[in-house]
Amino acid sequence: MPSAVTPRRRSRDGSSDDEDVRSSAAANSTVKRARLNLNGDSTRYSSNDDDASHGQAIRSRGTKAKHQPGSIVRVKLANFVTYTAVEFLPGPSLNMVIGPNGTGKSTLVCAICLGLGWGPQHLGRAKDISEFVKHGEQEAIIEIELAADPQRHRRNPIVRCNIKRENNKSTFYIDDRPSNKKAVIELCRSFTIQIDNLCQFLPQDKVVEFAAMTPIELLRSTQRAVAPQEMLDMHDELKEHRQKQKSIQAKVQADQDTLANLENRHRMQADDVQRMREREVTKQRVRYLEAARPIPKYKEAKELYGVTKRTKRRAANELEDLKREVEPSLRAVNAKQEYQQEVEAVRNARRRLVQEAEKTADGIDRKLKSLHDRKGEFEAEVEAEKNGGKENRKEVARLEQIVVRLKKQIEEQPPDLDISGYNERIREKQRAMDDAANKVRELQRKQEDLGRSGTEKNQRIQQAKRDLDNLESQAGQQETKLGQTSNDTFKAWEWIKQHQDEFEKQVFGPPIVECSVTDLRYVDQIETLFQRGQLLTLTCQTKNDFKKLSNVLHDGLHLAEVNIQHMSGTLENFPPPMERDQLGQYGLTGWALDYISGPEPVMAMLCANVRLNSTGVGDRDTTAQQFELLQNGPIENWVTKRSSYKITRRREYGPSAMSTNVRDVRKANIWTNQPIDMTAKRDLQENIEGWQSEVAQFVKENKEAQGEIEQLRATIRDNQEESRRLLTEKGQKQKLMSEFKALPTKLAQQEEKLAAAQQSLAEVRQRLSAIAEKQEQLGYQRAQSAVDYAASVESLQSTHASLYEAEIALIEAESDLAHLVEKNTSFRNILTAKQAEVDRLSEEVSRCHAAASQIFQATKKLVEEGSPEFNLFIQELPQQMTSEELEVEIDSEKTRLDLQHEGNDRGIIKEFENREQSIQKLKARLEQLQEELADAEDRITGVRERWEPELDRLVGMISQSFGENMQQIGCAGEVGVAKEEDFEDWAIKILVKFRESEPLTPLDSHRQSGGERAVSTIFYLMSLQSLTRSPFRVVDEINQGMDPRNERLVHRRMVGIACGDPSLSTSRDNEEQNGNASTSFDSVTVNGDAGVKAPGSQYFLITPKLLPSLTYARGMRVLCIASGEHMPEKAEKVDFGHCVDLARGLRSTVTVR
Repeated sequence: MPSAVTPRRRSRDGSSDDEDVRSSAAANSTVKRARLNLNGDSTRYSSNDDDASHGQAIRSRGTKAKHQPGSIVRVKLANFVTYTAVEFLPGPSLNMVIGPNGTGKSTLVCAICLGLGWGPQHLGRAKDISEFVKHGEQEAIIEIELAADPQRHRRNPIVRCNIKRENNKSTFYIDDRPSNKKAVIELCRSFTIQIDNLCQFLPQDKVVEFAAMTPIELLRSTQRAVAPQEMLDMHDELKEHRQKQKSIQAKVQADQDTLANLENRHRMQADDVQRMREREVTKQRVRYLEAARPIPKYKEAKELYGVTKRTKRRAANELEDLKREVEPSLRAVNAKQEYQQEVEAVRNARRRLVQEAEKTADGIDRKLKSLHDRKGEFEAEVEAEKNGGKENRKEVARLEQIVVRLKKQIEEQPPDLDISGYNERIREKQRAMDDAANKVRELQRKQEDLGRSGTEKNQRIQQAKRDLDNLESQAGQQETKLGQTSNDTFKAWEWIKQHQDEFEKQVFGPPIVECSVTDLRYVDQIETLFQRGQLLTLTCQTKNDFKKLSNVLHDGLHLAEVNIQHMSGTLENFPPPMERDQLGQYGLTGWALDYISGPEPVMAMLCANVRLNSTGVGDRDTTAQQFELLQNGPIENWVTKRSSYKITRRREYGPSAMSTNVRDVRKANIWTNQPIDMTAKRDLQENIEGWQSEVAQFVKENKEAQGEIEQLRATIRDNQEESRRLLTEKGQKQKLMSEFKALPTKLAQQEEKLAAAQQSLAEVRQRLSAIAEKQEQLGYQRAQSAVDYAASVESLQSTHASLYEAEIALIEAESDLAHLVEKNTSFRNILTAKQAEVDRLSEEVSRCHAAASQIFQATKKLVEEGSPEFNLFIQELPQQMTSEELEVEIDSEKTRLDLQHEGNDRGIIKEFENREQSIQKLKARLEQLQEELADAEDRITGVRERWEPELDRLVGMISQSFGENMQQIGCAGEVGVAKEEDFEDWAIKILVKFRESEPLTPLDSHRQSGGERAVSTIFYLMSLQSLTRSPFRVVDEINQGMDPRNERLVHRRMVGIACGDPSLSTSRDNEEQNGNASTSFDSVTVNGDAGVKAPGSQYFLITPKLLPSLTYARGMRVLCIASGEHMPEKAEKVDFGHCVDLARGLRSTVTVR
């Protein structure tokens, strides 16, 4: 069980004790301290508890330094990761957390992150917070005590986080009061704690991410660390204004280009448009002339009307004169004509009298015929009444029989009827049917439940069969391994396979599923070369695909543990250092690239990251001779059967300046053709068999239920038949009873009908007597009508005789008139001809008047609807112009129009005018855009004048501190701002120089080694010390990759800055190179505080390794974490203070000798 060696708990004010280091057992043997149990309650426990893992620290002596507000005073853990129970008491300055790998150093970092409210995504480890609960436990507790701000707090705030494994939830308490994550983070932010800023909090698994941070990202992180929020807001505002400025500039440039093009086309077309406009004027004159045709026509019609009217007046006068001349001759004709008309009138009157006499005779004749018809009707009525009387006598006889029968039935009694008995028997049948129906419904519900259960079990069976197929297929096994390794990457790969067609080029999955080892003899060596993140990296072939996939997975799906890399190169860009056949002399069989296969983009990505093309592989251990050849050869990485080697050369210190990192080859578990997991397979098969048995049982129960349903339905049918029979029998008896009760009523009704029938028969006799009387009266009327008809015939004969006399007189008068007319025919012809002439002239006058009026209306409408230009054109026409002259003018203008160029005049002119309007609009819009552009530039200038000087000042201070730090180790460095046109591209530019002979060069992975980058990174973080408001910083294993010299110098510089010791600010390279550093654990001044500079913020430096005789200063605290099988069960037996005393004694002995 890991054990954190910690000192006695300090007081809440953050001050440290001045006591000498003692064993925890001696110092704490009688001390009782409050301890949190898993329920968060405060209990008492002693330092000798068996289950409490705690220890001691090498305490700084003689210092009065206090914790800054927000720094960490105490960290207490229970059932967290590897710890059962532990308490850390860090110092206010530099805290070195040391211990072998796997003892739980980084667990302290995880506790700080999670305990202060941030999520596991900032650690780069597990995704779910429940994974931090110790194995076998259900709840973990993190308790962190922060140094109080005297202006806001009376005592140190204590934040407690309880993590539940069951529901993957965490609950927070502040000073033992329930709270939430938001309140905890707000408390931390009030102390300017930024766990999500890599410049302040750099856990082990985020070191690579910080090193891979782009200069642009580094600028933002730096501003977050050392600048107020206003600086970040101004930077974002500048980005936004710049984007708007670029958008406006693009619009201005596009509009200017469009305007120049339009103006050029406008100038080229101006002459042609002028000619077309002249032609348009001619066409307009032709249209005006053609439209003016009614005007001269109206003048001509008006003159013609006057001439015709005068001619007609003269003809009428002549007709009157002629009539006076022939008047005596015509008078006799007129007298004879009047006589003839009078005779004709008498003839017509007598003809009317004849017609009236005929009409009278016809009326009397029709009346006779009508009376004859009435006689027939009366005879028919008599016959009908006689027939009706016969039917009435039959009805009377029938009703008399019915009355006799009903009286007889009344004397007979019907059988008895027990209605209640029948009803009870029917209800019994109904209850039986209801019970059976309820049972049917219950059985049907049971069948539905069985169906749903069967469907669910079948779905489980199908899924289990698919899982079984996946276990038996290689691709399925690899995807299963991917899901076990990283759930986020598995989800990302599933999404990519479903949306592959949305990318420009194919996106490849992680090497776990895309690659395979071709020779399984080397599978352990190949897998040893890979880190976990490299096995999970997704590969894109284009930048657009990279951006799209990153946005979808990180922003859309919110997947944290996903690595994406863009690789556009091919394997040709990664040639091996030498031919494969030359590797035999080094004991190697080939390159790593020779033993792994996969898509070319994925292989190129692995060559870039893992260096498969330059890493040798052997099947045997390297001999001493081969190792010497490899050290002097071009190969820097190789792996054998049991070990992996990496050579780091420092050529600036000579050919012998090199270090070799040797790691054990781990057992492969990814690309292995492992046998099928028989336990999993057996579990799946057993589940399938069990579910199939359950399904079969469901089917059996369903059939049994169906049989019961059929039986119940048969019972229901039998009861229904019996119920219907009872109802029928009951109905028949009720009917008989009802009929018996109704017999008196029926008898009365039939007796009434009999009386009515007898009365009807008497009425028939009365109607026959009435009809006989009517027949007698009809005979009298027929005799009178015959007399009247004879008189009318005689009158008709008399009127016919007088009519014949009048017609003879008319014939004589017409003969005399015809003789006189014949004698005056010549006079009449002359008069008729003149009358015809007058009539013709009258029609001509009317026609001319109508024509003139029509032309006048058309002319009036033309003037009223015409444009002012057209009316002015009409006024300018000659007053005496005739229609013929007007037509000549029109033909002349058309001839001129034919001589001019003909084309699409209207379209070209319209286009010219539209273009002119577009030019004006563009000019107006350009003026507006220029104003907007000027406004954007003013806004940029205003914000930049406030932001850029402050940024330069901050970066200048960082550069000065960074340069001083680099100078202390014999190197050089500076920090600047790379200022691009777009504020989005502004970046931090770090320049370093590690050798005198080389200039300052940008810090990147291509120019500097890993150790040099690590030195630069830690110095850059230290340079933020004097500017940041952060109360503490965490750096986990930043010294990995440093050579001993750089590690010693960086450590000395960090101690000097963190502990505020000016004596450590000067370079001591010569002493440290000789291994004679005079400052160590036993050389720290313990009496007095002279020369102590105010320390910086609290530092946590976590490392698994330390060089001997490192610098030690007041204010520095070392937290030793030890674990292993040789650790005692009781932590108080581990006394590091006693170990220090022994070390002092040994040193003293060596000195005396």
